[in-house]
This record gives sequence, structure tokens and C-alpha cells, in this order.
Amino acid sequence: MSIVPELPELPISDVLTNIDLSLEQHLQLVLEAPPGAGKTTLVPLSILKHQSDKPIKNWLGQQRILMLEPRRMAARSAATRMASLLNEPVGKTVGYRVRQETKVSRHTRIEVITEGILVRMLIQDPSLADIGLLIFDEFHERSLDADLGLAFALQGREIFRDASNPLRILIMSATLDGSAIASLLDSAREDPTDTAATPIISSLGKQYPVAIHYGARKQQHEDIIKRTVLALIEITNTLEGDILVFLPGYKEINNVRGRFSASLSDSQSSLLHIFPLYGALPFALQQQAIEPLSQADRQRGARKIVLATDIAETSLTIEGITIVIDSGLCRQPIFSPATGMTRLQTNSISQDSSIQRMGRAGRLEPGQCFRLWSEEQQKLLPRHSPPEILQADLASLTLQLLAWGIHEPEELAWLDIPPRGALSQALDLLKQLGVIQQHDKQKALTDNEPALDHWVLTPHGTQLVSLPIHPRLAHMLLRSRTINQQKVAAALAVLLTDRSPLSNRFDTDITTQIAIVQGTSHCQKQFRSWQQRAQRQALLFEKLLSDLSTDADESCSENDSDANAIAEQNAAGYLLACAYPDRIARRKSAHSNQYLLSNGRTAIIDFADPCCGHEWLSAAEVVGSTQTQKTPQSNNTDRIYSACPLDINLFDGALSYLINASTSIHWDENTDRFSAEKTHAVGAIVLRKERLENITLESKINAIVTHIQKRGLNILPWTKSTRQWQARVTLLRRIYSSSNDKARSPWPDVSDQHLLASLEHWLTPFLSKIGKRSDFDKLDLQAILNTLLPWPLPQQLTALAPLTITVPSGHQAGIDYSQTSPVLNVKLQEMFGCRSTPTIAEGNIKLIVQLLSPARRPLQVTQDLEGFWKTSYHDVKKEMRGRYPKHPWPDNPLEAVATKYTKRNRDKG
Repeated sequence: MSIVPELPELPISDVLTNIDLSLEQHLQLVLEAPPGAGKTTLVPLSILKHQSDKPIKNWLGQQRILMLEPRRMAARSAATRMASLLNEPVGKTVGYRVRQETKVSRHTRIEVITEGILVRMLIQDPSLADIGLLIFDEFHERSLDADLGLAFALQGREIFRDASNPLRILIMSATLDGSAIASLLDSAREDPTDTAATPIISSLGKQYPVAIHYGARKQQHEDIIKRTVLALIEITNTLEGDILVFLPGYKEINNVRGRFSASLSDSQSSLLHIFPLYGALPFALQQQAIEPLSQADRQRGARKIVLATDIAETSLTIEGITIVIDSGLCRQPIFSPATGMTRLQTNSISQDSSIQRMGRAGRLEPGQCFRLWSEEQQKLLPRHSPPEILQADLASLTLQLLAWGIHEPEELAWLDIPPRGALSQALDLLKQLGVIQQHDKQKALTDNEPALDHWVLTPHGTQLVSLPIHPRLAHMLLRSRTINQQKVAAALAVLLTDRSPLSNRFDTDITTQIAIVQGTSHCQKQFRSWQQRAQRQALLFEKLLSDLSTDADESCSENDSDANAIAEQNAAGYLLACAYPDRIARRKSAHSNQYLLSNGRTAIIDFADPCCGHEWLSAAEVVGSTQTQKTPQSNNTDRIYSACPLDINLFDGALSYLINASTSIHWDENTDRFSAEKTHAVGAIVLRKERLENITLESKINAIVTHIQKRGLNILPWTKSTRQWQARVTLLRRIYSSSNDKARSPWPDVSDQHLLASLEHWLTPFLSKIGKRSDFDKLDLQAILNTLLPWPLPQQLTALAPLTITVPSGHQAGIDYSQTSPVLNVKLQEMFGCRSTPTIAEGNIKLIVQLLSPARRPLQVTQDLEGFWKTSYHDVKKEMRGRYPKHPWPDNPLEAVATKYTKRNRDKG
């Protein structure tokens, strides 16, 4: 006799037999079914029923069905609904396992769990030996744990399960492309003889028509609370039916609830039952939002209004809803590898999400959906929401990959491979927490090698894997045992695991909230149920700690000789610093509200906040600048929302392992002088510096050379004369070198580029006395450069590239080598009688002759002096003769006497 009675008829019922037959013939199956089809409750029960009715072809046997839900609320609700269909209490045939709560027994055949629990089950038992069917429900949500759980399950099945006892996998999705999932499942099979494609079964579901109404164009910084309240007022006054309102978070839910309730008359308030619905809400209050109103309430005309986050998009069925009001917003955690921080960011939803939200109004009868944005904006929404694996903190995933024994993420089957940048960030954090160590220390790590290949878990890391919490907080819990402050750590873990409803009701100091969790401080009535739940969770964390061995504590606290001496009032600061060593904060100046974080970023606190009076803080929650209100004071800075004071003396004891001592021999850009010091720092925060007295001359000179290479050669005392010398040598190198091999030239390369690259060969012998910027001006740069010319090149330089030449007037005229070709600047009258252009370098280089007026202004530039006399000179003569009548302007300059004087002075001479 079947243990499952007759099941109700729902849209999914049409394909239940096909599902069972497919699983009988295949080890994997993809089921596409829209929200509301009934897949979550009927599919597991139907499979159990079909198998219990088949004594011969019963592939399930006595094994269990394990079904994953992305959220705790969905897991509890699904198990509760299935148990009610069996007329049994939860925990008998159908049970569930979520954080803080387990309701299963030896009779349980269907167990509903959250995804994080599956990953830990797989790490403990990769074979899932007593599981016959693994169901991934709502896989389209693409949570990080679902992606990782599927990857582990596929590999674990290939390695640890055999043909006589296979693990079947069923993936159920509402909107994701089923063919993509099927292809992933096919690619994960290692048996070359298994060529059958993964079957895909689709259920059309049953959806009543929903009329969609668009609002005005939504502005970027619009008050969504005001717009939602106005919509609620209008709709409750004009339409009948229960209403589901989608809002981004519980803060908006509370604000909408308060403003809307204040707008109601007493008679309206008695008929409108307003329920919040979000993840951190106690289960009993969640059930009130989900369950239908009582018959008595219905008879007197009462209506239900549910204010929910995106938790109500799928998985849950909320009875009676015929109207949906959609804000079009959701709140998503976005991780930045650049900052190492995750921030909650309010974003527009995807088109898929808008369709799912709209569908909530058409489950029972035709409905209406009011979208608080324009139809044009709807077309611009992204098609799908990005999977969590592409934008999440991957510290937990990386820890679990290492615990699984993965060397490269590509070893597993993924729809989206974890990004390398986020993996590298995660490895840095795990290393800082003492969770991992380099497994092959002889081999240097390079960017081209697999990100995980050289890392293994430490004993401390092995213990962390067993704790169902982020590695930061797991590390904090373990370290709390070294100071005997497990209760404080457990309270902190509760507050930091799920966003506390108290977080916006107190100042930044988290110790106030710790006291409420511990029951030593007053708690307002509306938070009593949360307080009780938080205290139960804290007790679970304490029990988890007590069940662990203390072997790893010795290795993780080897520098904590003074750890037990930490005063109780300093425990929270110490524990937060353990969890968030990158968020240790130091005030920038005595009366500032700006803090330098150890990760190098700047964060602010309100001046009125009590934490602002402390020089040192341990910050737990830091929100990125894109989420803070931009003011002239806070622009481009982060904001600290949760922290507590940190005792600086801990850096001499329990937190000494965080201090990095580094020797720095460098040129200080701030003081513009050479510096040699030892720095003790926590990340970017400098604790103290010590001057180094005994350093080698080589170290000093290397630092100075580095400074010159950074600043450029202009830091040296160049003069016009030294630049001329450089240009003359460069010219001769070009002239007297092989056209194919300039290295054969006797003249060295003295270009700025080469001089800068070869400082150690020509400048270092002269840098020993350099200590400050002004010392560079004392260098005899010309003498230093002269050392680059071996004998007899100095004499040849003078002969081949002279600084001056004798012109026909008998005077010495200077040559300018700063141009591409050398230029002779000379008065026109001094070149009378010169028939050919002057040359240098044994006649290899014609000078460019710049002929000057008596006032030494350019008249003509030429390399063809003879041609000038015959042509252009006569035009110059006509123009200049009247302007400079005292100077000679002969008709035949080639026969005239060259002179630098006027006609009168020339005749006297």
C-alpha cells in the first residue's frame, strides 16, 4: 500500500507520470515549470508514491529524496505543505533541515534543505550514500550554493557511485533555459558509452490573464516609498482583492507600512491586514503572510496586503493574491575584489523577475499588476539577473573547493566558472586568516598557474569547513576560544550572519546589539521574537564550538601568549579584528570623523556617533561610497555602519600576528630626501617607524637610482652646456656608425633613454653623498658625463663637433647642436665672400646656416649658401638696406669683405 495518498490536481499533475518514467530510464532530468505549477510540493510526493507502488522497478528503494530550496522560508513552507498533504506532522515522512532548525526522523523519506547544507553534506560524504534522488528546486535563481552543490554532486556521483546504486539528479527551473542545464549535465558524464541526452520535460502550468498597468517614468533617485504608498492608497480605494507589494528590503517594507497605515481611517484599518514578508522575519510571522485570512475575516470584508522582498517571487504560494504592485527594485549583495567588501546594492530587477512577480496576481483568477515604472523602461531591463557566482564574495566557495580537493575550478562542471579575480581575492583572505598555506613552497607562484593549485588547508582551516558560516566569522568563533569569550563571539556571529533589524536603530557601536542578543540589555517589544531567535542561534554556535576539538586552536593562536589576558570590554573589538583584519580603522587626526582602514580605503562616521571619539575601531559593516549619501565631506569615501572600539595594546599581544614588519630603504617623496626605516603596520595603517642606522652603501645607492628612474634625468643639474655635449656625442654616434650596427660606433649612446636605463654603470660612483634634493645640484654632471668618453674621443669631439667655427669675418661663431641638424647662427655680413656652406665632422655634416640681421633677428635659414647669394639675398638686401643703412649691403656679396661692423667702423678698421 502506498504511503502517499491521492494528490491534488495542479498544473504539474499532467507530467508527473512522465517524470517518474524518465527518472526510471535516466540518471538526470530537467523539469521546466512556471511558478504556481505545483512542482515544489507534488513532484517529490509523486515520485515517492510511484516508487512505493512499484515493488519490482523501484529504483528509489529505501533511499531518501533530498530537495534543495534557495531560502529557509521556502524550505520550511514546502515541507509543511507536503506533510499536510500526507496528513502527517512535519518530521515524519517529510522533514526539513535549515540553519538553527531540524525536523527529521528515522521515518523521513523526503528531506527539504537549504543549499548551504547540501554543500556541507557533500564535503562530509561525497557519495551521498543514502540519497536516491537529489532535486534542485528553483535552480533558475542561480544561487552560489546551488551552482557549487550541483558541481560537487556531479563529480561525487561519477567518482563514488556505481551503476548498481546511482544517484539521480532532477533540476527544476521556472525561467532558465532548460537546454543549457541539460547540456551541462551531459558534459559532466565521464562514461563514453552513455550517449543519451538528458531529457527535458516541460509543464505549461496554469496562469490566468493578468492586466499590466505601467506608471510614469521612474527617476534614478525617486522616493520609491512615496510612490508605493500613493499606489496602495489609490488601489485599495478602487479595486477589490488581496495585494502583494514587492519592495527591495525590510527597511522599505517598514517605511511603507508605517506611512500607509497612517493614511488609513479607523474603519479602513480594521479591514486591511498588512503583513511584512522577508527572510529575517520569524517563521511564525512569515506563515501569517503566506496563509489565507480566516473565514470570519473574509465574511466581514477583510483584505490582506503583503509587503514582501523578492523572496515572494518564486517557491512560495501566497493565498488569495489577485493584485501585484511592483516597485521594480531588488537588493543584491555585490562583492568588489578591488575593495574586498560586499555591499548591498539596490538595482532594477530583470525582465524575468518582473514576469514572475506579475504572475503572482494570476494564480487563482484573473488579476492585475501595477508596475511603478514606464513601459519604455521595461524594455530596457536586462533579460536575466546575473548569477550570484559572478558577483559574490567567493571566500566560502574557495574554502569548500580546497576542502573538496579541487586544484582548478575547471575540474568541475559549471554554468559559469568562478571569476579568477574573486578567487584570488578569496585566497588572499583565507591566507590572512591562517586558513590555508602554500603546499609547495619550493615552487614560485605565477599568474599563469591554477589559482588553487599550491594551497592546502591548515588544521585551523579544516575546522573552519565544518562551521556553517562565512570563513571570517568561523575564524572569529574559533579564536574566541583562546580568550574564553565564546558567548560574545556567538552573539557577533548572529548579528553579522543575517542583517539585524536592530542595525539602524542604534549608533554604530555593535556592543549595544551584543547586549540585546545576550539578554543583558532592554529590547523593545517588537523585537522580542527576533531576540529569542537570535539567542537560540547563538546557543547553536556555542554548541558547535564546544563539539569541535581544540587541537587547531594551538596553531591558530601560536602568537597569542597574552590572549587570555584580554579584558571583557575589549573582547568584541578583538574578535571583530580577527574576522575583519582588513577593516581595522584608525582615525586620521584628533578631531576628524575620517578613518583609514587597513585595506587602504577611507571611511567616515557621523561626528555625533560615540565611536567617533575613539582613535582605533574594529569595523564590521562598511558600505561602499556608491551607497553612501554624497556630501562634500563624504564624497568618494566609505561609511562605517557597524563597529566597536579597539584597544591598541592588543597589537602588542593577541593581535600581534596581524602586524607586518617591513624594512624600507627608499627616497621619501614627502620630505624629498633619502630614508631608511623599519615600519610596523597593520595593512595600510602604520603603527610605528624606526630609523635604520646601519645600512649598506649599495642599498642606499639602489634607492637613489630607483628615485632617479622614477623622476627622470631632469633631477640632475643639466645645463645648456651639458645638453650641447650630449647632442654633439649623439650626432657623432649617428655619423660614425655602421648603417646596420650602431653598436660598432666608437661613440657611446648618451640619449636620455639609455642614460636612464644604465644609471648603475655611469652615475652610481658619484651618489654616495646624496641625502637630500639639494645634493643633486652639487654634482659635476659635465665631469661625470666626460667619463663616458674613453681616450682619444674627448679630443676627437672637439675636432669633429666643435662648439664654434671661424667665419669669414675672422670671428668665432657658435654652433647650436640642440636641433636635429646643427645650426650656425651668424650675422649675414660676416659671411660675405663665403661661397659654400660650412661643414663639420670632416665634411660629413653641412651646417644649417641661420643668417641674422644686424639686430640678430633671423633673416634666412639655408644649407645652400651659394644659392642664397645668387637668389634670395637680393630680396633681403632690398628690404634690409633701408632698415639698416649703416651696415653694408653690397650688390656682389661674394666679392665683398666680411665684417661684423658697420660701414664706418669697418672703414676705420
